[in-house]
Amino acid sequence: MSATIYLHWTATPYNWVRSGLYHSIIGGDGQVHRLHSYGADLPAHTWRRNTNAVALSCACMGGRPDPWTIPPAKPQLESLCQEAAAVARSWGWSADQISIQRLMTHAEAAANRDGRVMHDNYGPVIWGGTGERWDLLQLEKGGPPTGGEQLRERVRQLLSGEAASGPAPLQFRRAGSIEARGLPLATEIDANGSSWALATALLERYELPFQWDASHRRILVGALDVVPRFQDDAVQASVGWPLFEMTLERSSAPVILRGIVRQNRAWCRVLEFAEELGISLAYDPFRLLERRGG
Repeated sequence: MSATIYLHWTATPYNWVRSGLYHSIIGGDGQVHRLHSYGADLPAHTWRRNTNAVALSCACMGGRPDPWTIPPAKPQLESLCQEAAAVARSWGWSADQISIQRLMTHAEAAANRDGRVMHDNYGPVIWGGTGERWDLLQLEKGGPPTGGEQLRERVRQLLSGEAASGPAPLQFRRAGSIEARGLPLATEIDANGSSWALATALLERYELPFQWDASHRRILVGALDVVPRFQDDAVQASVGWPLFEMTLERSSAPVILRGIVRQNRAWCRVLEFAEELGISLAYDPFRLLERRGG
């Protein structure tokens, strides 16, 4: 199949985040949790449509008995469209290429609305289906059944530049240095006081094998003892810089952390790197000790 972006909801509360099903899950506050590299195929997000596909999902619609007690929130839908636009842009798509064949909701996919008859119609009843999946058919309770087209139009606007310009890039105040494994490590201090370092310098300091995947803007790390935490304060697109991801070198490519591309080099937050990779910390002054794994 040609490359496709599928938009979902999780039928859960706003804070539900689990790896394995979707590439990214957007929480109720609009926070994007990137769980798997967009270059990896996941097995079970959209029936018979999981190859060469990216699945983005809003954590919502988990109300019982009425799912609309936890509806898609405005920040979620905005982040969903921004993330879809970012994926489309990385694949070289322009605004006029955003069609139902390339970007569709699970409701539309379940009903074969793209013209590719991949399976029986298990989509919305109003489209002749069994009603098993109706993700984003509507964006609000009682709203029109045009959720997919509304979302595509928003993505087109983002790609064409009609939307408001993006956030100003996070500012860096000064160069610094910390100790890592007993040796100095060059850092940069941002406007919030956080320390950043070159991702490759950190990986080399801790003798972790890695390779740069330029086509997907990611660093693949060969570590067997890392379980990503998917932290709530992970770097977001609102940082204003192009993002890269650090993933584990597995078929599902679980994301360890996200960082920024600055001066054509990959930078990540030092503290986040240490927490994700199981590195002991000390303070006064802040320094990195040995890696214990985790």
